[in-house]
Amino acid sequence: MAPAKKRESPGTEVHVDVEGRTLRLTNLEKVLYPSTGTTKGEVLDYYARIAPTLLPHLAGRAVTRIRWPHGVADQSFFEKNVPPGTPAWVRTASVPTTGSRGSSRRVGEREDEIVFPLVDDLATLTWLVNLASLELHVHQWQVTRAGEPRGADRLVVDLDPGEPAGLHECCQVALLARDVLAERGLTTRPVLSGSKGLHLYAELPRRIPSDDSTAMAKDVAESLQRAHPSLVTATMTKAKRGGKVFLDWSQNAGSKTTISPYSLRGRERPAVAAPVTWDEVEAGAEDALALEQLTPAQVLERVEELGDLFAVDA
Repeated sequence: MAPAKKRESPGTEVHVDVEGRTLRLTNLEKVLYPSTGTTKGEVLDYYARIAPTLLPHLAGRAVTRIRWPHGVADQSFFEKNVPPGTPAWVRTASVPTTGSRGSSRRVGEREDEIVFPLVDDLATLTWLVNLASLELHVHQWQVTRAGEPRGADRLVVDLDPGEPAGLHECCQVALLARDVLAERGLTTRPVLSGSKGLHLYAELPRRIPSDDSTAMAKDVAESLQRAHPSLVTATMTKAKRGGKVFLDWSQNAGSKTTISPYSLRGRERPAVAAPVTWDEVEAGAEDALALEQLTPAQVLERVEELGDLFAVDA
């Protein structure tokens, strides 16, 4: 017998004008984060306020969403393709599901495709968030105006701590990774993951195939594992991560995504993938209490005070 579907109670519905598009926003009072009572309306408000800072980092990138229709205490699901009922004005990109993404397709080659949304305006962002898309994930490559995948334009390393290691140890490893990447001529920017660890991003001097950026990130991870075996692992096996920081180099693969800077996370409490300064990371490496994951309100305050720390020229 199939489980009964949850019934939605009648909720607030409003029609709003967003940059000339009329959107129907529903269930604004629905609680999406039960531990804090954070509602869908508050989530929409965060994304509307952070949009001027967030949208430039989504521009031209296919967006995968994680949706929590009934809030973070319930089930979620990944969504890559645009869903049924997508407005005709939403810009999309048809991306091949086979082969190495981030590089050109071979002429005449037929491939299955995923039709991703491209989130380059507030109306599209608002429409997606109204579908309870709390997390926005992107690739390390962009698409052309015609929707063709391009080479990777940046490298990312995900620092994921294995208990009892935590953010403190991630900060220590981040400083080591920063130096190794600097030896390769790359300048890195740290971003709190909004979960347990840190992400490091480095702009590439030119676009390269995703296979090449993946190999580069793997080389960095393995070199740090050799130099600091008690602190760092480049091994995927979770059983070998205890007390160490796993440098996940695989998110550079053409098919993989990473949470976008300034996106919310669907954790028990609302937190944001938030850019931070290297001074803050250094403080976190010295003192386990000096740095912690940031809330939406804190991120909005920081952007007001510090601007966009993830901007290349920040």
